[in-house]
Amino acid sequence: MRLLVGGYTAEMDGSASGIGMLLAGAADAVLAGGSLGFAGDAVATGGSPSWVARHPSLDVLYAALEGTGAVQAFRRTGETSWAAFGAPVEAGELVCHVAVAPDGGSLMAACWGDGRVVRMKLDGAGRLSSPWIAPAAIDPHTGESGSTTVDAAVGIDLAAAARALREAAGDEYAHLVPDYGRDEPVADDTDAAAPVADRVSRSHHSVFLPGGLIATTDMGLDLVRFWRAGADGLRLAQAIALPQGTGPRHMVWHPSGHLYVVTELSCEVFVLAQAADGTWSVVAGTPLSPATTAGLDLAAELAPSRDGEFVYAGVRGSNTLATLRVRGTGADLQPIALVESGVDWPRHHVVVRDTLLVAGQRSDEVASLTLDLRTGVPGGIRHRTAAPSPTCLLPLPA
Repeated sequence: MRLLVGGYTAEMDGSASGIGMLLAGAADAVLAGGSLGFAGDAVATGGSPSWVARHPSLDVLYAALEGTGAVQAFRRTGETSWAAFGAPVEAGELVCHVAVAPDGGSLMAACWGDGRVVRMKLDGAGRLSSPWIAPAAIDPHTGESGSTTVDAAVGIDLAAAARALREAAGDEYAHLVPDYGRDEPVADDTDAAAPVADRVSRSHHSVFLPGGLIATTDMGLDLVRFWRAGADGLRLAQAIALPQGTGPRHMVWHPSGHLYVVTELSCEVFVLAQAADGTWSVVAGTPLSPATTAGLDLAAELAPSRDGEFVYAGVRGSNTLATLRVRGTGADLQPIALVESGVDWPRHHVVVRDTLLVAGQRSDEVASLTLDLRTGVPGGIRHRTAAPSPTCLLPLPA
């Protein structure tokens, strides 16, 4: 099996030089349990392609260039090679995630540095359009904006309006304009957890849900927001506040209809469910494991097993993998194991049938672990290979 590897390049203190190519066994295998080998770059890039996503029907790839704040499309040029497809499109500071709509008509980008949620339309060939920036998040715990301030009901960007008024008023009267939109210092390390008191918007993940909804997380403001896409951008349908300081990072939609949200700072999984009237609410929550320690451990990726009976969470700090069993109707998650990941800083992992592949960002390697299909628990290290600053793994179809 071939997998693409996103990573950090030099401008973000990484050792990658682009989007890498990883082999897990034979190139045309549908399983990933064979020996691992890093085969060099599929395409050289700058800007730290820390997350990569594929178009659902075209040989086009999209990368979040975190270091330069842009999204870049790449078109396949050979069996193991890709080339830039159009110019990079600015998204926002420290763009760390991209997701492509199931119909291939649009792309969502999440920006950790400035909290932006960005939508870009894709044409029939997969080219990126100009970005549309969603209304900024409002902190549910303080009622204040984490970046720009937007009235979600009418879509007015109060920060932009305030800046325009201050400019029109001149120095003599600018102080009379409300203090929206003043510059705030923003941290530049996506792996450094911001203290709760910071309360700065940190967009991190997007998931396309059945029925046309899009869910996004805001790690800094402890928010999960639901959007509907329209011809002119995104309309906020609902915002759900998680407990202050939990830090919702990534999500998994489960076939039961529940949305699982892993929280980076508190190392928990919250379960969200949709009612008959279409509204969402938190129906359950559980720690990843009794052995994780908030403040020392930071949760990373959340990935389901192939049959949906288990979910796996990476835990940086203790460098472990938590296994949770899905119970009943899907609303109940039961922690059952916490095992060594075999790498330093397990930033991302993917499940390929009976194998779990994990990217060790700080140990510059990718490791594969066996999965016991009966118990769902990862076993020992099957194989490992050196890989430069890996942050994302994307299996390619055989």
